[in-house]
Amino acid sequence: MSADFQDFKYKELTDQAIEKIYMAYNKLGYGFLEKVSANAML
Repeated sequence: MSADFQDFKYKELTDQAIEKIYMAYNKLGYGFLEKVSANAML
């Protein structure tokens, strides 16, 4: 088993999802409920 975290399945898709999450967080700011943040990513 490798300890390299860059070697996993669906890396590109995961990177895109994380990028979208941070974009929503940066636009909304902190302090919102999870549902508000989830709706912002739709």
